Amino acid sequence: MKMRTCVTPEGKFRYGVHHPSYRVYNLRQKDHHLCLGRLPDDTMVHNQANFPEGDLQVDAASTVYEIHNAFSFRGSTFIDSGWAASRAGDPLSIRIPPPGEVSLVKTLTSWADRENVSDEATEELFKQMPASLHLALATTSTDPRDLVRLAHLSCEFVKDTLSDTPVGLAYSRRADGSPVPVIHDRDLFEAVGNNPFLPDVYKEVMLLRPGVQGKSEIVGDVSEGEQDTRVFEYLRRNSYIPWGHYASNMSHKEVRYRARDLSLQDMQGLRHLYYQRTYLRLASELGLEPAVTPMSAPDLEELRLSILAEIEKKPGRISFTSTLWGWNFGFDFTPTRYRLHGSHQQIHQQHAMVPQQVPQAEQGRMTGEELPGFSAGDMIAETVGKYLEETGQDFFRDYIRCLRNNTRLDGSQGEESLMVHEDEHILLFVPKAQVSQWELNLMPKERVGSILEADGQCRLALDRAMLLALHILEGLGARMVTSIEYSGRFTSPGRQHLLYSFLPRLPWSPGSFSEAQHRFICGHYPEDFARACRNQATEIIQGAGTW
Repeated sequence: MKMRTCVTPEGKFRYGVHHPSYRVYNLRQKDHHLCLGRLPDDTMVHNQANFPEGDLQVDAASTVYEIHNAFSFRGSTFIDSGWAASRAGDPLSIRIPPPGEVSLVKTLTSWADRENVSDEATEELFKQMPASLHLALATTSTDPRDLVRLAHLSCEFVKDTLSDTPVGLAYSRRADGSPVPVIHDRDLFEAVGNNPFLPDVYKEVMLLRPGVQGKSEIVGDVSEGEQDTRVFEYLRRNSYIPWGHYASNMSHKEVRYRARDLSLQDMQGLRHLYYQRTYLRLASELGLEPAVTPMSAPDLEELRLSILAEIEKKPGRISFTSTLWGWNFGFDFTPTRYRLHGSHQQIHQQHAMVPQQVPQAEQGRMTGEELPGFSAGDMIAETVGKYLEETGQDFFRDYIRCLRNNTRLDGSQGEESLMVHEDEHILLFVPKAQVSQWELNLMPKERVGSILEADGQCRLALDRAMLLALHILEGLGARMVTSIEYSGRFTSPGRQHLLYSFLPRLPWSPGSFSEAQHRFICGHYPEDFARACRNQATEIIQGAGTW
């Protein structure tokens, strides 16, 4: 098979194995023998090993596994057996240790008790600290006292006259007369506001209260009772995504800064707005004219079936034929002002619709012709089509067989399964070739290619598994996770499986030239990571009683 994929018609994963052995011509002109330091027994440490004589012969270097991704557009994963073997003996060691306690106030208080330093001097020290230290403390401190001081340095508050607690932000006026919050340091403001240890009253005033992040209109919500609102849906009208996109945020009444704080009810609320907005927009294009009111789950299902029936009759009637959904969970900033993730609020999902065609231009002039609009799921469809053309078989059927039949990558005794969790509707699994060291994938078992093809039970299963995936990754120590959806076109039902990819950003694995070339480096075998995830899933499900 010529196609670049690890999936085969035989239902077994294939991959490459490098056994490096090579000769290196020594072209060095000069030696620089130097002393590097000394051992405790005063033995000197030198660098002679860096300046060998003659040519070099490298024999039996570490075996490297090259695994083509199941989907050829996602490149290939490379696993160094030397790194992975250290994890294979203890898969449950695959985790990030939790960060320790950080408190500048506590440290200063201990020091001040000896040096007779006043609270006023401590306050002045905070003001005089370099901006880089402000940012470092804002992202790492676990002490609310530190964070409150930093919050007051980042912006101006309006305070309650009796309790001295913030009730809002201070505003000034722009040249056009419009109000703008008085923020002295935007990076520090966001770093402090996204720290889970900041008191909730500050979180609400700085980031969560509707309108504090701008004038984006709230066009949907999920409410319980007459007043309690769980989720807001914001319209981002001037969007980098053409035709606008929507953002589903937890409301100011539901403070959620960790995945473990997010309930199934929360996840269903966030996803409900995505389903509802998509179905209503499609119904409008098809002229179905449903009642434009907040919809229940049964309402959504009834509308979904009506839309499918209309598209089957006249697929050309809709111009937006796919969805875009994503979630940047987590936040971090470096002291050098490098932002490490795209989130501006911890629980913040985005969704939009993608057109089938885009008007074409050449040399600044419209041609009257059209280009295909880009949807990430189209690349899945291309894989499916090419696989069928080359093998005569269904890609996803063979992919699921490969997952079921998986054997250990290195051929040794140990963990075999890539499965993390499954129910009658979905599979949550570790892909054989991970494009993030801790990547997880989620897909329906049946041929459900988009949220329009997913019935109520399948949607619930997807929502539940998404929450489980985030809980698992956070339980292992991940603090920033990007989640993306690969959706099929509504006009091509039954062609592919809806796919979700959960991509943690790990502290020792920044994106670099390798990732830019779609060469993904992994320090463990996928089977061992699956074992670590299953262990977390068991603890989570047992702890919840029911999932």
